[in-house]
Amino acid sequence: MSEQTMRDKATVLLYSDDRGLREQVRLALGKRVARDLPEVQVVECATPEAAIKALDAGGIDLAIFDGEATPLGGMGLARQVKDEVLDPPPILLLIARVADAWLATWSRAEAVVPYPVDPVRLPDAAADLLRRRFADTAPAL
Repeated sequence: MSEQTMRDKATVLLYSDDRGLREQVRLALGKRVARDLPEVQVVECATPEAAIKALDAGGIDLAIFDGEATPLGGMGLARQVKDEVLDPPPILLLIARVADAWLATWSRAEAVVPYPVDPVRLPDAAADLLRRRFADTAPAL
């Protein structure tokens, strides 16, 4: 039995100061982003401090950051997480401008999805990152 089938949930941290955007993301993710993955549990954070605290506590399988969040945008937070959090989860950035995709490289985010929230594209990107995360953390046989 693989690590994926043993898990009962995938924990996704969602950082945005915009309550409406957090709701859109939650609705787009739904209960399960793909059949082969466990149900999704979303942990919402409206401040960068709350996001860092949740990441430091561990157990986060994927982080989704709002690139337009204030006072700290998701790109800056992604960079900070990659520098400061031990074994950080993959990060998916929501960006307003396609031209900003290059900043995702600087932030070391693993994926980028543009606004507005797309109910097909966002779960697909999240599923790809969760599969990689679970494969990377699966115990060796």
